[in-house]
Amino acid sequence: MYQRKIPIDYNCGLTVAMEVVGSKWKFCLLDEISKGIKRPKDLVKEIRGISKRVLQNQLKELEFHGLLSKTVYTEVPLRVEYYLTETGESLLPLIVALDKWGLGFAPQLQMILEKESLEVEV
Repeated sequence: MYQRKIPIDYNCGLTVAMEVVGSKWKFCLLDEISKGIKRPKDLVKEIRGISKRVLQNQLKELEFHGLLSKTVYTEVPLRVEYYLTETGESLLPLIVALDKWGLGFAPQLQMILEKESLEVEV
């Protein structure tokens, strides 16, 4: 795992939160797993744009931080299923609130980005 050069400020909740869930994909992964999608191959199908390599790294980090746990079934082929821990479930209200905010802001963001692309063309 990555060795930090700058220590984490444990007195700042935002710094701690960003250390644990700050990435492009972690909230999406937690949301999909909370909906019952537990296998990596299904997560790749549901989350557009995530690569298998990034998925594995993000799942490993979420497991390392105690938000996910996994069950490994010794079958051929090997089967792995992820599930939220109690700590992971405690993030669900935040994920729901962020999703609601994002959906509400989406039209405004779309206008901002369309305006920017028109300015670049001129």
